[in-house]
Amino acid sequence: MRVLIADDHRLIIEGVKLKLRELDTDVEFVEAETVAQLRDKLAQKPAPDVALIDMAMPGADGVEHIKEAVAALRESDTDDGASRMRPVIVLSGTEDPSSIRHVLDLGVQGYIPKSSPPDVILNAVRLVVGGGVYVPPEAMKAASAGGVPTFSLSNNKDGLSTKERLATVLTDRQIDVLKLLAKGRPNKLIARELGISEGTVKIHLAAIFRALHVRNRLEALVAAQHLGD
Repeated sequence: MRVLIADDHRLIIEGVKLKLRELDTDVEFVEAETVAQLRDKLAQKPAPDVALIDMAMPGADGVEHIKEAVAALRESDTDDGASRMRPVIVLSGTEDPSSIRHVLDLGVQGYIPKSSPPDVILNAVRLVVGGGVYVPPEAMKAASAGGVPTFSLSNNKDGLSTKERLATVLTDRQIDVLKLLAKGRPNKLIARELGISEGTVKIHLAAIFRALHVRNRLEALVAAQHLGD
């Protein structure tokens, strides 16, 4: 497994490397301490299997480097031209829910505060590599505390399963979209996996947000945590 770590603090890089060696017996690390170095590493082949990137590092222009990384790791590098999902995880010193919402909308699969214990970082990366999405519990609580979602997926007093309750407000295709959203798929990949256009995905997402009384992808993820396979 090839892991890219981009951060301007050497202690962070070394600490993350130390813990992530537990991911596999043959983990290979690629490092970058500036945005310029990050771009250089992203252009090299083979591409990393997962990238952990600091949101505020030398040369950063807002979150443009995060956008570039997400796009770069979706590009095809296989002989048959097939694209492969390589997740991007944001490392950050802030736990501000609005910042988390913003980068999730960019297509990242995880957001790990630098204050997280080593085991949390390891498990978060394992979750993301396995196809999941990691959002700090504090952000989930903040989203829920904001009064969303008002459609409670966990209340089963009516005797219905979660899927049955969802079926009362969502179509089967919208449930499929929600499942892929919960796995961190951006609109482009949701469209590809379901064989529909990105425009149709956006229409479905707008309908999902209205049905679940949520305002964005993070709040939808809070709802989607209760969605079984």
